[in-house]
Amino acid sequence: MTDGLPDSLIPYDEIVQEALRAVVGRVLGSVAENGGTAPGEHHFYITFKTQAPGVDIPQRLIERFPDEMTIVLQNRFWDLTVDAERFSVGLSFNQIPSKLVIPYAAITGFHDPAVNFELRFQAQEADEEHIGEPENDGPVAEPIEDGSNVVAVDFKRKK
Repeated sequence: MTDGLPDSLIPYDEIVQEALRAVVGRVLGSVAENGGTAPGEHHFYITFKTQAPGVDIPQRLIERFPDEMTIVLQNRFWDLTVDAERFSVGLSFNQIPSKLVIPYAAITGFHDPAVNFELRFQAQEADEEHIGEPENDGPVAEPIEDGSNVVAVDFKRKK
């Protein structure tokens, strides 16, 4: 019955994606305001496109992760800075300190295993098989995969 509906002239999918990415910024902003410490057992897996516009990470990480990588903000991170468009954070990779600048538009996934809250975002040519395990140093908790509290936004337009 929807075959006769015209394509929307309002970019709802883009508007929703932008609003959900703002959730990530707000959560990280509250952690930054709290001195860089997440409350309770909260910690975050953040997956992002390494070569998206505005991403600034060391070249060795781009070479190792030419498309996408996942980081964990749990115990070993520092200098978390958050603004309206991006966040920056210090992390260690193989005991080498690194500063990462990640625009929210580059994020493809956000997961808080403490409460099994997850957001997934559309990305051009996203390949879920290559997300892999988080690569920064530090203890890693296994995410719960029961599907509760997962928000996935995947708008498909009929052509």
